[in-house]
Amino acid sequence: MSEGLVQIGEVAERLGLSLRTIRHYEEVGLVVPERTPGGFRLYSETDIGRLALVKRMKPLGFSLEEMRDLLEITDRLAAGDDDPSLVSRLQMFERAVADRAEKLREQLAMAREFAEQLRRQRRQAVPAR
Repeated sequence: MSEGLVQIGEVAERLGLSLRTIRHYEEVGLVVPERTPGGFRLYSETDIGRLALVKRMKPLGFSLEEMRDLLEITDRLAAGDDDPSLVSRLQMFERAVADRAEKLREQLAMAREFAEQLRRQRRQAVPAR
């Protein structure tokens, strides 16, 4: 195996993703692993970082296109591209993450209130012995 490259099973284990999910992300172009002559996928640390970023974006409801856009931004910045629009686009993602996280906090608070309401109703319905 090439130095520093790992197979899909190790990536899946490290990131807690299924093989199917990793293959899907490859199919849609979010990650492009190297291939051995026998066709085995080999992932670099950069590939693993890309998949980890996608994993964090998914539960926040980002689309595949938004994921591609953010990966392009981070790739270009990592390569030393000093286009000022990249930083403003990155700030847009920061705001979107903050907004989505706030909505999740609100939903979690409502879920906790609902669970407490159900506990109270159960206690009232079942007399103490």
